[in-house]
Amino acid sequence: MSIDQAMDKRRRRLLFRCWHRGTKEVDILLGGFADAHVETMDDSELDKLEQLLEQNDIDLYNWITAKFPWPANIENEITAALSAFCAKGKHR
Repeated sequence: MSIDQAMDKRRRRLLFRCWHRGTKEVDILLGGFADAHVETMDDSELDKLEQLLEQNDIDLYNWITAKFPWPANIENEITAALSAFCAKGKHR
């Protein structure tokens, strides 16, 4: 498998995981963001997205919607981009 094929597989897996979280609201928020950005993310950004997917849905929803601030150990350029993307209503 080439590096490009491995990245494509990783991106497809991430897209699936973002759209199939279990909570419809978070599926829509993360899935829309992933559809718009995963193809252009580098390895480091994909790593950060994967780490974000380890969090539970309730916390993710509250952080994405700014009900609570992102914890310092999770906050990064991906969480900022996700929050901005969803605040602009682009996930719809």
